Amino acid sequence: MSAKVAIQKFSFPFSCAARLPQQHEASQEGRAQAEALQLLQLPQNGASSAGTAGGGGDKPTVEGEDQRPAAKRQLSSESAARTIAAAKKSAVRKEADEHLKPKAHLGQREPPPSPGKRRRRRRRRELFASSEVFVGVDSRVVTAAAELREQGVYDVKSIVQSITHGARDELERLRAIWVWLCHNIEYDVSGYLGHSEKLSSPQEVIAAGRAVCCGYSSLCTEMCREVGIECREVPGHSKGIGYLQGQSLKNVKSDHLWNCVLLGGHWFLLDACWGAGRVDVQRQSFVKRFDDFYFLTDPEEFIESHFPDEEKWQLLDAPIPLEEFERRVFKTSAFFTMGLRLTQPQYFHMVTDDGEANLSLSFSRPATFTYEITQHQDLLHCGAPEQRESSGSSFGLLTVSHRSMKLQLLPPASGAYDVKVFARPEAATTALTWVCSFTVDCPIPRATEEIPENPFLSWGLQPAARGLGVTGSSQGSQAAEVEDGVFQLALQTSRPLMMITELVHPGLEAAVAKRCLATQIQPDVLACDVLCPARGFYRLSVFVRDYEKTEFKFQNAGNFLLHCKGKVVGPEELYPPNLGSACGPGTRTLEAGLSKFSHTTALVSTQQGKCNVTFHNQRDLELHAVLGREEDKPAAFPLSRQLFCTYTDSKVTVSVSLPDAGVYRLGLYAKMAPDGGFSPMCDFVLRNSCARPGAPFPAVYSAWRRGCVLFEPRAGILERLAWVRFRVRVPGAQRVSVMGETRADLKLNKSRVWEGEVFSGSGLQPLKLAAAWAESGDMAVLLTFDMEQLGGRDVRHLQVGAAP
Repeated sequence: MSAKVAIQKFSFPFSCAARLPQQHEASQEGRAQAEALQLLQLPQNGASSAGTAGGGGDKPTVEGEDQRPAAKRQLSSESAARTIAAAKKSAVRKEADEHLKPKAHLGQREPPPSPGKRRRRRRRRELFASSEVFVGVDSRVVTAAAELREQGVYDVKSIVQSITHGARDELERLRAIWVWLCHNIEYDVSGYLGHSEKLSSPQEVIAAGRAVCCGYSSLCTEMCREVGIECREVPGHSKGIGYLQGQSLKNVKSDHLWNCVLLGGHWFLLDACWGAGRVDVQRQSFVKRFDDFYFLTDPEEFIESHFPDEEKWQLLDAPIPLEEFERRVFKTSAFFTMGLRLTQPQYFHMVTDDGEANLSLSFSRPATFTYEITQHQDLLHCGAPEQRESSGSSFGLLTVSHRSMKLQLLPPASGAYDVKVFARPEAATTALTWVCSFTVDCPIPRATEEIPENPFLSWGLQPAARGLGVTGSSQGSQAAEVEDGVFQLALQTSRPLMMITELVHPGLEAAVAKRCLATQIQPDVLACDVLCPARGFYRLSVFVRDYEKTEFKFQNAGNFLLHCKGKVVGPEELYPPNLGSACGPGTRTLEAGLSKFSHTTALVSTQQGKCNVTFHNQRDLELHAVLGREEDKPAAFPLSRQLFCTYTDSKVTVSVSLPDAGVYRLGLYAKMAPDGGFSPMCDFVLRNSCARPGAPFPAVYSAWRRGCVLFEPRAGILERLAWVRFRVRVPGAQRVSVMGETRADLKLNKSRVWEGEVFSGSGLQPLKLAAAWAESGDMAVLLTFDMEQLGGRDVRHLQVGAAP
């Protein structure tokens, strides 16, 4: 979109509200654009200044002296007058010095070096390691400035003497001047717009506390002169308010003024106007925000936003042309203060290849990133916020590794887009800050499926994952191709953690998504088995906390993009409802003393419709097992009859005989305290592919205690009018009998097993297995067996669970 009116550029970077809503309405963007354009139109009858001069339209042209607006002619006259006056003063001073002083000899001060001269330049860090060294200076300046305002002191000399009192060298004197300018002079938005008189003299600027950019630069120059610091005003172009991305600045008058100072024989750049704060376009107001980056900025970084009219003031060993400046990516001060480096692209404008564009940054200190992609606006600063909390875009894949960030952009339709990248230090809790901008042209979009929104900023393991205890992942930051609708994620951990997971698909209900996840929590590994019931992209998010610190909140450790484009699982294959967060043996079972599990994973598959799960109960806990499934099929017997538990010494065997094909939940519980309730230990997912029904086990009574073992019969339904062999071990029993229509006593063999042949009878009543632990004691029922009913299932076709 091209601007339809001439744009008068601010010489200021952009500021805005500190928070961004999740969604942008088109009308809001249009209104912000219109307000920005309106704000940037220079009033025809208002006086202008050097810091805000310059126009921009569809086709910038060179204006003749008579064709330019009065404000621009006034600017040229003022600038020329100031330059001539400065030149005259310099010439007079130099001539007087030549008459009054002898020729320079060894040890005497030489004239300042030319900024264009090739020599090794000193960098900012060679002057001071960080701005913290100026804490004392800054504090004294702020205090002195407040006192001067109360006393009504407005002359430059008195102010400079006061704020530089106690400064030990010229660097501290310059710092005092810089801090005073940034904290006591606001950008004159009202004067710039012509709503009030524009101030020009230093005394008026100081008294009112406001100025445009030339006011900052000229006042800085005069204050430096008072303390003997060589300071120059530098005119040039800037990428501040009103800058049009992609516009040609050739033959366009520059729009900004800043300063260059000589310290220790080396030139340094600074911009008090940009260091004082920002202009809020929407509110047409100034936002004070001290930005220390623009104090003695290194030339290699300053050139990204400031291009001087004279090449020598770039202070670069290899100066760049204006066209290069125009093409470079716009980087905010936060880009450099966070130690970011642009890897790709080289320039701000990108064109998609097969509907995709890529950009990447590297960094030396851990950082968090997000991005925003919107319809293209001509203005670089169009009223959008500089900060945001999270990403609301699903048109790209952002991944962060140990030292780099990569963003794969997938614009949803043909057209031009603006892309803003936001970042913050990893340990920070503040909003993410705008660090750089790009434009993307998408001739032909890629036909892609919708990608779920990722509110947790990046894909793959989060940069903070290692601090949370997650050291590695089986899946990287790229999309995982899911085969056969099944995927498994494994995370390595440095300490025991708890984990919860979330699965999101654009067309999947939350209740169904929960039945697609089974998690296993072990001391050094967290595993998650995922089912994909639909094609497309899924977001799998993992949240962790320290295992024992239940008061801590779960934090996001990683987000993984899954892509299922082939076979999917059917509704009948989903995991059973009410599956616990701890599936399979893990940290919880180890703490309870349950060990040596026969099945070490959460998923157990059987093709025979039966299985045994064994483990050791080292603490002799009271245990309980539950079998469950989705309640969609009527059952002849409760599922509790499809389980049979056997305890021998410390070994526990849970035998399962499944009634039909499907997916089941086997839950294990333990009573951790004698007077407490049962606590969940772990769940197993049993997947049965056998269509033949498994026979139920006999009903179990409380007298069936530890050490009892049923060898025969294992089925809980017996054939009528048949002889049935019984073999059972009942430790300590004096008598064991089977009671039905008649009573049959079993005999104890040499292996301490009670056995015998028992006639089932006509089936009018069940058979009861009972035992007595004293010769004359009462018989206690251990197990009961049902009889086959007429018209019922043929027990000869039922599968029988195997003995332990």
